[in-house]
Amino acid sequence: MDDALFQSVYETILQRDTRYDGRYYIGITSTGIFCRPSCRSRIPKPENVKIYGSIEEALQAGFRACKRCRPEQPGEHGPDAQIAHAVNELIKRRYSEPLTLGDIGAELKMSPYHLQRVFKRVTGTTPSKQLLQIRMDEAKRLLAASEQPITDIAAEVGFRSPSHFTSVFHKTVGCTPMEYRETAGAR
Repeated sequence: MDDALFQSVYETILQRDTRYDGRYYIGITSTGIFCRPSCRSRIPKPENVKIYGSIEEALQAGFRACKRCRPEQPGEHGPDAQIAHAVNELIKRRYSEPLTLGDIGAELKMSPYHLQRVFKRVTGTTPSKQLLQIRMDEAKRLLAASEQPITDIAAEVGFRSPSHFTSVFHKTVGCTPMEYRETAGAR
């Protein structure tokens, strides 16, 4: 591989760019491990990097898969995207429960701190903001589609107190649940 091409590939490693995951793999001669270009492990020295076009090539060269970025597992963006997806699915299923970051971490068998960091890096938001967004979307849907009492809707979307629900709804949506129901009915 010529120096200019190697340097451009090495730049993607330095930037931990996920766009190149699955297109090539990097073998680190000092450790005997191969990784995705976006791996969050310590960045290897350029002289210790070998580039491979496939997992099979890296394995044949004697490298073993990284336990952090798991290049052998399917999925374009590796385990971080899988974690974010699992968090989203859990929130969608259990949004009506009093769900905390600790609960989500325990369910997914990982520390809440790591979960928060990974989720925010992948999605650009936090699990608690995502939970609130899902709750508000469901509340708006219920307010527009039914005559169900607001206290029941508050409980159904995970709020223990109707006054807290009204306060959060107003802060998030810009109007009270009753005002939203009136304007949604006029549509």
